[in-house]
Amino acid sequence: MQIRKARAEDAKAVTDLLFESAPDMYERFSGSRRRALATLSRAFEEPGTVASCEVVWVAELDGRIAAAMAGFPVTEAGERSHTYLRLALRGTPFWHWPSLLRLYFAGGRASPKPRDHSFYVDALATDPAFRRRGAARALLEEAEREARARSLPAVTLDTTMNNEAARALYAHVGFDEVAYRAATRRLPGFVALVRPVGR
Repeated sequence: MQIRKARAEDAKAVTDLLFESAPDMYERFSGSRRRALATLSRAFEEPGTVASCEVVWVAELDGRIAAAMAGFPVTEAGERSHTYLRLALRGTPFWHWPSLLRLYFAGGRASPKPRDHSFYVDALATDPAFRRRGAARALLEEAEREARARSLPAVTLDTTMNNEAARALYAHVGFDEVAYRAATRRLPGFVALVRPVGR
């Protein structure tokens, strides 16, 4: 298995995987699968977003991209998510803007706040053909290396409360569940997880 930074030619595989990390949320946010994938594709090409090429790592198995992870220091999260929002608005009919903005701000309130001074994993997904071969685990180890290189004491992430497979993986590799947010009318419940560097 090879872990490496994403490259421009990885765009299609990476954006498909990032979408699969939270398909319901991306579709709700963009209004359709097609628009969500188009926004992710533009975000991958544009520096400074939550899905930019510069913050994506991939795991390769058998010469194919098996998994992808987007991550960055949590101090960059606000600006990166605002840049992503601007891209999403550009690709969305203006009459959908009010619902998109409501969901954006509701999501910000619904997700547990990541721990300050940590490396934040914004998205992580494995191609179904490569599951249970260690790709997600290897990318989480890369997140820890990135945290250590930046002198950050922890890796943080969040997932939906009903994502039992992800929660089991995170527990298995040493993440602690530290905060919960109940589901709302528009959004599922979320759980925040932290793993101290070196655990």
